[in-house]
Amino acid sequence: MKQPQLKSRLTLLAALAVATALTACGKQRDDELTAGQRLDNAVADAKQAANDTKRDAQKAMNDAEMSASRAADATARVSTDMTITAKVNAALVADDKLKATQINVDTREGQVTLTGKAPDAQSRERATTLASAVDGVKHVNNQLIVDASKNG
Repeated sequence: MKQPQLKSRLTLLAALAVATALTACGKQRDDELTAGQRLDNAVADAKQAANDTKRDAQKAMNDAEMSASRAADATARVSTDMTITAKVNAALVADDKLKATQINVDTREGQVTLTGKAPDAQSRERATTLASAVDGVKHVNNQLIVDASKNG
């Protein structure tokens, strides 16, 4: 909350407290507080309410900033994973032996998992090498199965 708004709200709260106290002055009460004491109490209550409002607004703003930061981080991670997946797929398609295979690439937080079939053991290892060479890849979990029907 901006300072001018806070000051104007505090002024409004103080004015309301004074008006309440003045109204109370016109009524007879059984309590032993003087009009000045009631006014002091009303002003103190108004100040406390303003402080509570300010604290609540600051907490809400901090919570909103934290949520926005978390959302931005999650979006960046997903975007990075998508980029890694696209680059690994491009590298696999560019390889003569692997371009005709159907290899699925899944990336989560830089961890790449390869699933599907490879035509031979060398191609399976080549897929790991190609995926590992992509910027941002932290680890490659190669679950490719060598397709024996292609070798015979």
